[in-house]
Amino acid sequence: MIESILSLTFLAQVLRMFTPYYLGASAANFSERGGVINIAIEGFMIISAFGYAFFTLTFGNPFLSVFMTLILATAFSFLYALLTIKLKINQIVTGVGFNLLMAGTAKFLMMFVYQSSSNTPAIQPIPGISLLNSIPVIGKAAGDYIIIFAFVLIFLSQFILFRTRFGLRLRSVGENPEAAETLGIKVRLYKLYGVLICGVLSSLGGMWLASNQSSFSDGMIAGRGYIAIAAMIIGKWKPVNIFFACLMFAFFEGLEITLQISGSFLPTQIVQMLPYVITILVLIGFIGKTSPPAADGVPY
Repeated sequence: MIESILSLTFLAQVLRMFTPYYLGASAANFSERGGVINIAIEGFMIISAFGYAFFTLTFGNPFLSVFMTLILATAFSFLYALLTIKLKINQIVTGVGFNLLMAGTAKFLMMFVYQSSSNTPAIQPIPGISLLNSIPVIGKAAGDYIIIFAFVLIFLSQFILFRTRFGLRLRSVGENPEAAETLGIKVRLYKLYGVLICGVLSSLGGMWLASNQSSFSDGMIAGRGYIAIAAMIIGKWKPVNIFFACLMFAFFEGLEITLQISGSFLPTQIVQMLPYVITILVLIGFIGKTSPPAADGVPY
């Protein structure tokens, strides 16, 4: 088992598991930096995973399917922004409602279109970079467009949030919207930008999961959206810190899979609980030491 954990195969597995966590955590970070709590990351991942499967089966073109799914996620993001920013409905309640709505919609459409309550037919995954795919062991991870983007996003989000005018304005809206408005910043517009970026990034996480598993199956997101939010909190709303938090969760999820394959003496149920238990334990240790943006979740 120790040899398995120290192998390149395990490393590639951790990189794959890291991807949806970081995309979801970065999505939540952009939204909360603008002062809008979005706990609907789970729901966005679910509907995007189903959307990618549906569009791929319908059009047969993975790249067109990615584009169509991004449009779908953007439409849901506009609806979420309308409810939380324009109508000022409680953001936690709205997020819970969206999670239920998108999970129910995906299950209903799967039954209606494919007459299955468990999974869609097999789909074509998003093609990778051929040259990198040929690398032994880690080729699948190294040549995956979305995995590459997830790692680029670490530096990109750090730069956008802390080195650009847009990032400064977005953060000011999340910290003190009244002061931001006195400086001529359109507060609601920047809140909308944060929610839209959130929808797009979380959508990529859902699409990657569907592409990686070559189908959409009921329950495939398995709480990753919630763990991503926990990683954002542990990372104190800072992209680089969030990277290490997501890497930790990816390591334990990879460890769970390795323990199952290697036939651990631990009961299967305990092994499957590992990522969630680790989340709870880490939150107990860190939740009291983090400070969200001052106006996070406060309607304006």
